[in-house]
Amino acid sequence: MLARGFLREHAARLARELPERYAAVDLASYAELETRRRDAVTRLEAKRSRRNELTTVKEKPSPERIAEMKSLKDEIRLLEEETAAADARLLEIEASIPNAPDDSVPRGKDESANREERRVGEPRSFTFAPKPHWEIGESLGILDFDRAAKIAGARFSLQVGSGARLERAVAAFMLDLHASAHGYTEILPPYLVNAASLFGTGQLPKFEEDLFRVGDLYLIPTAEVPVTNIHRDEVLDGARLPIRYVAGTPCFRAEAGAAGRDTRGLIRQHQFHKVELVCFARPEESAAALEALTGHAEEVLRRLGLPYRVVSLSTGDLGFSAAKTYDIEVWLPGQNAYREISSCSNFTDFQARRANIRFKRSESDKPEFVHTLNGSGLAVGRTIVAILENYQREDGSVEVPTALVAYMGGATEIR
Repeated sequence: MLARGFLREHAARLARELPERYAAVDLASYAELETRRRDAVTRLEAKRSRRNELTTVKEKPSPERIAEMKSLKDEIRLLEEETAAADARLLEIEASIPNAPDDSVPRGKDESANREERRVGEPRSFTFAPKPHWEIGESLGILDFDRAAKIAGARFSLQVGSGARLERAVAAFMLDLHASAHGYTEILPPYLVNAASLFGTGQLPKFEEDLFRVGDLYLIPTAEVPVTNIHRDEVLDGARLPIRYVAGTPCFRAEAGAAGRDTRGLIRQHQFHKVELVCFARPEESAAALEALTGHAEEVLRRLGLPYRVVSLSTGDLGFSAAKTYDIEVWLPGQNAYREISSCSNFTDFQARRANIRFKRSESDKPEFVHTLNGSGLAVGRTIVAILENYQREDGSVEVPTALVAYMGGATEIR
């Protein structure tokens, strides 16, 4: 969350200059409540100070002093209750306020204001009309959506034979690349997390409807949640930063706000696999860390020979916890469009404040909040979508990208 001091100084400016991000949050009421709370604290401290003066007097208390002490006791109790109530309400509001965008983020009300940063690779020219991945997969017998729906319902998939092998191969390739070439430490985290973990990364309380709950725990919507919370309530050694983790996990999303979107295929599923990159960095190094992390995610697409573009999200399209986000969008010829395959974000100290993750530059220095970053490196299902559509052949078979041949047991095609 944002620091209270920052909000005290900038709440009015945020509401005025960024209505596309803060219109749903009553920052004016927040500022008014915060002012009343500070006034109550000032009065409380004055009453306590006066009480201390009276209690240090050695002589026998006069009736007037006894009366004043009794009055002070009642006044202090009431002010303590007022302050505690204001604090609770302020924390509730602060938990709902999005992160402040970085100055480099493009301004705009929605995704139409997103800024394309670069394109890499040329889309392939086909001598036939390219098919969407669901047609390719079903005709090859490697994707079965009807049986998945029979087993679990809509927005699930069943991968069969080479389809299942391809899913495993893509995930293994990504994990090996990030661990060996980019220096990430591989993590296998729990797939169920508690509410404190989801609050720490910003999914709770705002996005509870998008989560699957199992008793007192929640299925993870992304490995970002358990991996970031590895260091919740810890003080890290600044000499160890940056710390980089990679995790390949299933992810579970109710997609409550996505009714009617991408109803066919693998693009928007309730269950999917993703390889996630998480980084803890010093504040002054997080901007560069975001560029590096984004580059690591891009490297997957480059090695697979998949055309893509990188887009900066605008202030109106930015995620709740993010200060800056790059979306990586892969070219899908079957849909004749670029589609998101990764979001790489710098959360600055927003998540660290919620999860109480700090670091010390030296043993004698005071703890500071670390900056957290994460990005998909990549979404496995969407990578399979891109492979099927970009490597399809006219006879219905699919070429296996060279980088995956060893992971596919030497197979160079799927037919």
